[in-house]
Formats: sequence, C-alpha cells, structure tokens
Amino acid sequence: MAELKRTPGPERDAPLRTPGLPPRPGSAPAGATGPEHGPESAPAGGLGSAPRQRSGPAADRGPEPAPGSGPESAPVPGAEAADVSVPGRRAPARGVVDAPGAAGYPAPGPVPGKPRRTARWRSVPAWIYALPPVAALGLVFLYPLALVGWQSVSPDGGGHSVAAYGDVLGEASFREALGNTVVIAVAATVGCLVLGFVLALVIAFVPFPGAKAVGRFIDIFLAFPSFLITLALLFLYGTVGMANGLWTDVTGAVSGPFDFLHTPYGVLLAEITYFTPFVMRPLLAAFSQVETGQLEVAASLGARPARIVRQVILPEALPALAAGGSLVLVMCLNEFGIVLFTGAKDVTTLPMLVYSKAILDGDYTGACVVAVVSVALSAALYGLYRVLVARTAPTAGGPRRARA
Repeated sequence: MAELKRTPGPERDAPLRTPGLPPRPGSAPAGATGPEHGPESAPAGGLGSAPRQRSGPAADRGPEPAPGSGPESAPVPGAEAADVSVPGRRAPARGVVDAPGAAGYPAPGPVPGKPRRTARWRSVPAWIYALPPVAALGLVFLYPLALVGWQSVSPDGGGHSVAAYGDVLGEASFREALGNTVVIAVAATVGCLVLGFVLALVIAFVPFPGAKAVGRFIDIFLAFPSFLITLALLFLYGTVGMANGLWTDVTGAVSGPFDFLHTPYGVLLAEITYFTPFVMRPLLAAFSQVETGQLEVAASLGARPARIVRQVILPEALPALAAGGSLVLVMCLNEFGIVLFTGAKDVTTLPMLVYSKAILDGDYTGACVVAVVSVALSAALYGLYRVLVARTAPTAGGPRRARA
C-alpha cells in the first residue's frame, strides 16, 4: 500500500480558529514559514514533539481557547478605574471587567461606604430637627421661669402691674439681703481663688506621694452636696462639736471658744471649703499645659520660686483662674443649703429672702420679684463666665495653651 504523505502548505498548516476569537497564543499566523513559524522549527518526534492535529468533528470546532481568554474576559483599556468589588463573589483579574448583567454577575451598584443622597431627606428643613429638643427645654426649664416672671407682675388683687418691683426693691430687708449676698459671694470667691491656686500649685508642681490620689479626690468632692460640708463643719466646730468638746475636757470650762458657725464667718468658711475644688479643677488643667522647660530655664537663670510663679506660671493660669472664679461667684450668689444648715439667723441672702417671703410670709409676688432679680444677676455673671471660658478654648493651629 502506498504511503500517504501530508502535503505541506499554508492552507493545510494554518491553525483552525473560530471567527471572532483572538488567535491562540503561540500559534503561527496563516502563511508564516521559516525557522520561527514553519514546520522546520518543530521537532521530528519524541517526547518533545508538537501535539498532533485533531481530525474529525473536534477539529471543526477549532483549538480550545487558553484559560483567561475569550470574549467575557477580553482586556479593556481603563478597566482598572472601573473595577468594583462585589461582596459574595471572587474578585475578577486585574484589568478585566465583567459584563454587566451576564449570567452569575450582578450589575454594579453604588460604591460601598458612600452615603446615598435622597431628595426626601434633603428637602426637610434643618430647623425641623431642632424642634424636639427646644420643646423639651421650653417645657422643663423655660416654662417655669416664664411663670415666675408672669407672677411677679400679677399682684394678688388682680390685673398686671410692676408696682411690686418698686415695693420690694424699696424694702430694707431686700437691700440688706442683696448686700449680704454680694459681700459673702465676693469674699468666698476671693478665698477660693487664693486657696485653690495654692493647692493646685502644690499638687501640680511639688512631687509628693499620693498626688494623683488627691487629684482624684478633688473630682469626687465636686459631686458632694453642699449641706454635707455644712454638717461636717457642725460636727467639728459646732456648739457641741469635737473642737469644743476637746476644749471643755482639757480646761474644764462650761463651753468652748468656737461659736462662729452661726455668723457670716461660718457661712464664709463653709462656702470656701465647698467651692474651692471648683477653682482647682480648671487650674490643674491649665498647669498641665505649662512646659516644664520654661520652669527649668527660669531656675537655671537664677530666678527664685516666687518669681517663677509670678512671671511664668501665673500668666498662664490667669484665664483658668478667672473662669473658675466666675463660676464660684455665680454659685455663691445662689447658695441656699449652706446658709440654711448653718442656722445663721442674722444672715439673710437673696435665696433666703425668697424662701422667707414665699413660705413664711405667703407673699408669692414679692418672692417672684426677688427671684427675677436673682436670675438676672446670675445670667449676667454666667455670660461673663462663658466669655472667659471661650478664651481658654483650644486653637485650630496647635495644642491648647493657656493664654494670658
């Protein structure tokens, strides 16, 4: 039988491929011959020989496409910018974009993490969201104040008149109560400033065991009620207190020498004891911002401790000192529990005058007049306090530093 030989030629040697598909990697184009693409470059046989051409129906389908090639994964320019990760499926290869709507591939949605803006929320005015808190504030706080102001111009005989203001402001008891309130509040504020500055200075710059514990105790002390401090002072310096009891036991006297809690001095001592931590807290925060390098440089130049405190530390602490003093002044003007629990009958302040007019005398109009005056005075001082606090607010350009 005659041996059949394959006739070489460009038509026969050209690889079969399906129209619309890219050529198989490594296949020679039609008509290419030579050492690189011709049959001469293929080995004659053996293990390293080229794969045999398929014949039959499988040959009509052409060669199998290589993995990663095909119309679904054809590289598209700029595909890196359009790559979107979809949770729950494997991320596509770099530079490959899945066809939207293809089988098994959901259409790309919004970018995760980006808020979706809807016209419904954008159409709601901003003041609508402020209505609930403003309504709650007005019901709980502003409405009672409005009632007090309305009652102050509504005398018992009916109608509305401001004559009650003239009557109350012209009374000697009101002028005495106003004078006592201002004098005690100013004296207590000065005492709190001096004592608080010294104690805060020691805690911040003088190392001693338990300094942190003392600082934590100051924070706890701020939560104590005012009458608790008054009771403690009564146990110590009252008529039958520990100090007087110790004195009578030692000397045999009938009574002890400590009998000042029922005077303005006892009220002053109780207020200084109670309100001093309110000055120390902002001072400790301001002292923590003072650079220790400034103190070391001043000491190395021969400055004494008193001069360092006066020229380095005090200018940095003035804003915090003023803010704490303003807060203490406002609280002392409206202090009621300390004056009541000390039993100082001769000491009448504005809060005590409101209590006596409303509860003892039944003059609610006069009590409301005194309350309105006290509220106006407190509001003015609170505005001063807020201005001083704003000066110690942190700046946008760097860490917060206390400014003189």
